[in-house]
Amino acid sequence: MNHRLMLVHAHPDDEAINNGATMAKYVAEGRGVTLVTCTLGEEGEILVPELASLAADQEDGLGTHRVGELAAAMKELGVDDHRFLGGPGRYRDSGMEWDDTGHARPMATVRDDTFWKADLAEPATLLAEVIREVRPQVLVTYDEFGNYGHPDHIQAHRVAMYGASLAAVPSYRPDLGPAWDVAKIYWVAMSLTQIREETRMMKERGIENPFENFDLDNPPKFFVPDDAIAAVVDGTAYADQKLAAMRAHQTQIAVDGPFFALSNSIGSHIWGREFYRLAKGVQGPVDDSGWETDLFAGIDGASA
Repeated sequence: MNHRLMLVHAHPDDEAINNGATMAKYVAEGRGVTLVTCTLGEEGEILVPELASLAADQEDGLGTHRVGELAAAMKELGVDDHRFLGGPGRYRDSGMEWDDTGHARPMATVRDDTFWKADLAEPATLLAEVIREVRPQVLVTYDEFGNYGHPDHIQAHRVAMYGASLAAVPSYRPDLGPAWDVAKIYWVAMSLTQIREETRMMKERGIENPFENFDLDNPPKFFVPDDAIAAVVDGTAYADQKLAAMRAHQTQIAVDGPFFALSNSIGSHIWGREFYRLAKGVQGPVDDSGWETDLFAGIDGASA
């Protein structure tokens, strides 16, 4: 087996929240996992009071700190190939603000050195070079809305999709290595059906519901219906590793929050099953739900 998965994420912590169980599962199975992170997350909210001075409007040291958090998270997942697009600090976190629909949007003023302001061809070419080096059969990123509207997530989607296209063109920058066509591209998703089920389970058991502020009858865009989902990876056996990776991102994820207070059974169910939309390629064999259970479904066990 020579399977290789590449994930393109905007900030440190996005990978653990969205794909931590998938990453840990595939590493344990001997498949290659490469994470490409596009920014250092310099503009993130700081949840640790004693580190508040790292904020962008003070010492502006959060990005450097989050490099260490990401390394710790990858150690928990067993991932030994993680890199920043263009090198650490090449693109700065663009920041965001909330609109009146509950989604994110770019701030009124965005710095020129941010990922959002980058000329798309430049980061896409940097990613194309990594794709040609790693030669993944499967690539994972966000949808065109960045799942909830964050400008860096939207830009990561654009860079991933364009970068994959450029990597496949033999005549484009042959100096970057032989062309490589990624067979399957997936967009991360959250199942609306599962969220509704978990909300019911938590209510029945009297457990604090992390999703209680969402209107599940008129859900935000990052909750998707089942007919939009192509694959689910059951990584419940690796849910503890995912949670450990999330805890490593201590400045961004409250370790005493409701997500970590769930009972083991519900917590594993919530965090262990990760959902995907198929954006490129042919869906492989499916289970009774009509979903693939492996992102490499339909791909031969070995490739160049």
